[in-house]
Amino acid sequence: MPVTVTRTTITTTSSSGPGFPTTVGSPRALTQPLGLLRLLQLISTCVAFSLVASVGAWTGAMGNWSMFTWCFCFAVTLIILIVELGGLQARFPLSWRNFPITYACYAALFCLSASIIYPTTYVQFLSHGRSRDHAIAATTFSCIACVAYATEVAWTRARPGEITGYMATVPGLLKVLETFVACVIFAFISNPYLYQHQPALEWCVAVYSICFILAAVAILLNLGDCTNMLPIPFPSFLSGLALLSVLFYATALIIWPLYQFNEKYHGQPWRSMDVSCSNRHTYYVCSWDRRLAVAILTAINLLAYVADLVYSARLVFVRV
Repeated sequence: MPVTVTRTTITTTSSSGPGFPTTVGSPRALTQPLGLLRLLQLISTCVAFSLVASVGAWTGAMGNWSMFTWCFCFAVTLIILIVELGGLQARFPLSWRNFPITYACYAALFCLSASIIYPTTYVQFLSHGRSRDHAIAATTFSCIACVAYATEVAWTRARPGEITGYMATVPGLLKVLETFVACVIFAFISNPYLYQHQPALEWCVAVYSICFILAAVAILLNLGDCTNMLPIPFPSFLSGLALLSVLFYATALIIWPLYQFNEKYHGQPWRSMDVSCSNRHTYYVCSWDRRLAVAILTAINLLAYVADLVYSARLVFVRV
């Protein structure tokens, strides 16, 4: 008797969020809402870096950062689509419960930073013409990509009572924010002149580095499904990490502005006192603006760590 073979696909709702099932190992994965959203991410980032590359409209550290952001997001989004289409989640070297949403959160923050930094430090200084038009269009597509990645995070984050990976929870997403803000701080303090003249400011740099490493370790443990390798329960580890980071960042929030903007400690309270800020038309961010940016970012990260501590303490309480 004749035998009929039908093609079988497997569907799952674990990575797509409620109401958005994803077809695994089939081209139908691209027709689902999450698949269409990732196609939008892919196209918008591709168009952004293509527009800029076609006219060479990027110069200096900020332009290079924006170009790297769009290229990196395009490449990783393409990898995720290939894995989804090929049904290769089980063979992927990292936890698929945690990786896509971790990346989507980072990509949303990366594109947000590029959408702000690129026009404010580069596009506004371009003369009217083809290069400026391409740069403005690239900024628009960067904003579209940012919204698309943020939408994926909103769709796939954990809901109350839902069993999912740690990175899809609020504390996991806060870890992403903490490490990203720390990376931006490192970019602003890339010039050692900003802190080497005072040991107290060097302590602030140590705080940013230590807390970044600890948060990165927590993320890597989850992406590698290695949390059971810790000598203590993972929720307790997270609570201790968050508490230590809050204490460290609290000291940095006091010391950094005090030594950078108080004349008593050889600081510069006014922007006009910094000669590097005298040139208005430059792609270079002057020293005083860098100091102010680091102070603001320190406050933002402190708030993130406080929220992280609250959520982590709840996990420990529930476990007990």
